[in-house]
Amino acid sequence: MATFEPSPRDSADIGVTGMAVMGSNLARNLARHGYKVAIHNRSVAKTEAVIAEHGSEGAFFPSESIADFVASLKAPRVAIIMVKAGGPTDAVIEELAEHMEPGDIIVDGGNALYTDTRRREAALKERGLNFVGMGVSGGEEGALNGPSIMPGGSPEAWERLSPILRDIAAKADEDGEPCTTYVGADGAGHFVKMVHNGIEYADMQVISEAYDMMSKALGMSAAEIGDRFAQWNEGDLESFLIDVTATVLKHVDARTGKPFVDIILDRAAQKGTGAWTVQTALDLGVPVTGIAEATFARFVSGDIAQREAAQKTLQAHTADEQITDPEQFIDDLQKALYASKLVAYAQGFEEIAKGAEVYGWDIDLGAMARIWRAGCIIRAKFLDRITEAYERDANLTLLLADPYFAEAINDCVPAWRRVVAFAAANGFPVPVFASSLSYYDAIRAERLPAALVQAQRDYFGAHTYQRVDAEGSYHVEWTRDRSETRTDGGEGGVTHGAVDPQAGEKMQEATTS
Repeated sequence: MATFEPSPRDSADIGVTGMAVMGSNLARNLARHGYKVAIHNRSVAKTEAVIAEHGSEGAFFPSESIADFVASLKAPRVAIIMVKAGGPTDAVIEELAEHMEPGDIIVDGGNALYTDTRRREAALKERGLNFVGMGVSGGEEGALNGPSIMPGGSPEAWERLSPILRDIAAKADEDGEPCTTYVGADGAGHFVKMVHNGIEYADMQVISEAYDMMSKALGMSAAEIGDRFAQWNEGDLESFLIDVTATVLKHVDARTGKPFVDIILDRAAQKGTGAWTVQTALDLGVPVTGIAEATFARFVSGDIAQREAAQKTLQAHTADEQITDPEQFIDDLQKALYASKLVAYAQGFEEIAKGAEVYGWDIDLGAMARIWRAGCIIRAKFLDRITEAYERDANLTLLLADPYFAEAINDCVPAWRRVVAFAAANGFPVPVFASSLSYYDAIRAERLPAALVQAQRDYFGAHTYQRVDAEGSYHVEWTRDRSETRTDGGEGGVTHGAVDPQAGEKMQEATTS
């Protein structure tokens, strides 16, 4: 194994530790933009490989130890960590911190849980160090050629990092603007990246549902479906994921000559960010139904034992409808896909807004859409429209209520309903199509059945309720005389609501028998 001479002290502009594909590509991106880059990896062999294969791309300063790595950085030092989330990240942070000085910056560019980032930022602040949780989207290609970058942390750290990140970030086709901006304090950057990935889950799943319907309901070949996605990518659905889908569906397996998609096991894996998005939404009280169903769909796909048991025992009982107008059905699918994608983005932005409110982050929602226009996985044509919506109303309560998006989704609703109804009647699983439509109907309903839910809660748990015709909170003595009591101390006293004077006794008998 080769060894490196210690790099000259104070020589590198920035450092990257963690030379797996994402880390090495990010280091190469920095070097290609003229920065002197210190690189380090726990396994020296990976550092050697980067130098051997890509050393000609720029000025790299390799180190075998963290001590030499830190020593090679110019003050105030900036070190980016690109290692596995969790314990490994904590270990590298501690090792770096031991060799750093007040004012230095540690950047976590991995997919960390935002609560870990908040904890780390607070702990390092006490030691005089800046900690930045930096979401990086775009995969391996983005890391090398320009990702979307979502940094959180202190404004001082952003001031130091801003010129570098703006250089290496993707540039939007529309105006050439770098796809990065300051997101907010402590864990804001990783929070936004988490929600980005949650939207990505929903987007990928609903695209797959459209593919499944064309394949099974229309009998279209993978290549034919790929051609349709390529056509859709020229309109309102234009996006990176639609483009990827068209490419994948038209690809042929070299071994068998079969469509590539047909030789892949139908088990979708995940690294956890979708689940984090859903768990966080539950904590915040935000209905991210499309993201949740997409996450659950991956769980279903991986539970082979349950699927095999169901296939042996559960019957379809389908209507076996025949599609008489395939072109109309494909047009309906296109509109249902667009509407469901809009719901996923709207729910994601609602979660970001709620997180910002709870954690005190001043997040510019329009700017988040702006930095997702290039480099990232969920880049899409309508992100410009999202930015415009928040520029019209920075306090927009519901993205779908913006005039542009309200018109767009209203135009899709009849087709959306036909697709979901056909799928339900004929046994096609469309969890994101269906849950997104249900959310749409719930959010626009003048009155929801939640009134009955709250009455039930009051019956068995005395959780109280509010009336439509009076102020205050109330409780009914369900197992006694069914009198209503105001419980918040306001005026109103006790009103007797039982028509039958023996109703309370009868109810008590019924509940104890």
